[in-house]
Amino acid sequence: MLVAVFLVAVGSFVLAYVVYGRFLERHYEVDDSRPTPSHTDADGVDRVPAHKAVLLGHHFSSIAGAGPIIGPVIAAAAFGWLPVFLWVLVGAIFIGGVHDFSALIASVRHKARSIAEVAKEYMSPLVYHLLLAFIWLSLVYVLTVFTDLTATSFVENGGVATSSLLFILLAVGFGLSLYRLKLPLLWSSLIFVPLIFVSVWVGQQIPIRPEIVPAFIAANPAKTWAVVLIAYAFLASTTPVWILLQPRDYLSSFLLYASVIGGALGLLLGGFQIRYPSFNAWSAPSLGPLFPFLFITVACGACSGFHSIVASGTSSKQLNKESDARPVGYGAMLIEGILAIIALATVVVLQRDDQLLGKAPLVIYGTGMGKFLAVFHIPEKFGSSFGLLALSTFILTTLDTATRLGRYVFEEFFALQGARARYLSTIGTLVLPTIFVLVTLRDPQGNPIPAWKAIWPVFGATNQLLAGLVLLVVAIWLKKTGKKAGFVLAPMVFMNIMTIWALVLLLKQYRVSAIGIIAAVLLALSGLLIVEAAITLRRVARS
Repeated sequence: MLVAVFLVAVGSFVLAYVVYGRFLERHYEVDDSRPTPSHTDADGVDRVPAHKAVLLGHHFSSIAGAGPIIGPVIAAAAFGWLPVFLWVLVGAIFIGGVHDFSALIASVRHKARSIAEVAKEYMSPLVYHLLLAFIWLSLVYVLTVFTDLTATSFVENGGVATSSLLFILLAVGFGLSLYRLKLPLLWSSLIFVPLIFVSVWVGQQIPIRPEIVPAFIAANPAKTWAVVLIAYAFLASTTPVWILLQPRDYLSSFLLYASVIGGALGLLLGGFQIRYPSFNAWSAPSLGPLFPFLFITVACGACSGFHSIVASGTSSKQLNKESDARPVGYGAMLIEGILAIIALATVVVLQRDDQLLGKAPLVIYGTGMGKFLAVFHIPEKFGSSFGLLALSTFILTTLDTATRLGRYVFEEFFALQGARARYLSTIGTLVLPTIFVLVTLRDPQGNPIPAWKAIWPVFGATNQLLAGLVLLVVAIWLKKTGKKAGFVLAPMVFMNIMTIWALVLLLKQYRVSAIGIIAAVLLALSGLLIVEAAITLRRVARS
């Protein structure tokens, strides 16, 4: 049964890529004779043409992060696996993939400008600034959640910390060999890709144990790692993309592909059975009602507004030709859907009363990957560490990319220019995440909880609402240029309804607290944006 479920998902994604992907290309009139901004505005820092495989690696590694793993695990444990499965399938194909592809094409057609700048051109300066503020807040939550999760994984598995540091060094070496020594991509890959997998083994031999990490902050090694990661994000996001971002993302994609393929083959050949209930209840004490919280908890596995920031922030500046948009924009979302299904399977194979379900989602996923890879006689401990390393690598990629994107937004909002602005805007973007991961956050009952757990509900709501707002901007662009927009309008309406509903419930639950205030601010921003968009659509209809 589990094999059949997995094959249905993979078959649906492959069919969607061929059929619906071609529909999207035809609708957007994709044309390789139209030069992309990476060629017309090349600057050697941010706008650099990238090989399709390299850019797919960057884009996929940036959008994947921990979202498609943590979200499905949490939602499946709460509501059962079937609602999560159906939402990932439908969401990735008809909402998330459309959102990602549309954002990428819209940015490329507007000189690789951000979605906020596209909104400014077709709507109003007020919408432009509101959307910039919304995007920047979304990135703050991404940085907070993923910094805290990575620091936690480094403490729980010192081998992952060692391997992650080695991986960064290898990525720099790969970038130098490719762009300075001019070694062909194939030969560079043959040298450095195997070394990435060697680093997994080295990490387990020489782990950085928690007791040797200086606990400068609150006698907590995780806080120390959080500060180190913030410093890494600052350095990585201010350097030219060819030094670290492109090569690291390309190499990390092989870890991701290996974990997806290994997990998939383990599922297919391991004889695993479905043990977890397909449906638990319409409401879960840990989350709330299935409608709307399923759709904000699964997050990146089905749809993610963060993807549009990546698509219009870094990927559009590196797209070599327009036809690369289908594998990069639409294809990457479908691969992420497969990753979400594999993460879901780590819950499906458990009994409802399994004590592992009380652990953090990272532990559940790592344990599940260990079981799947054990089918190939790989020790479970090594398989679990490999799964965690792959996950931590995705998160590191997201940290770098999110900080760089936050820098772009900060510079755009305050009209900053020059080399000094690059550092100032990066610091401005990292201030709030640093505060969030260092202070103690609490749940509605006043109990201290990890930063990622406190922020996740509002992160999911913000993320999905941003997707709805981006689809709204794309729909207005299509309408104003005389094109049909029904395939964008339907997902837009659904995502906006679900996320605004969730924010209202979060506001009622948390009231006057950090999360409650954030929910109120987001509701106000989204309300203003939707009103402005409605006015614009009415004008378009009259003209």
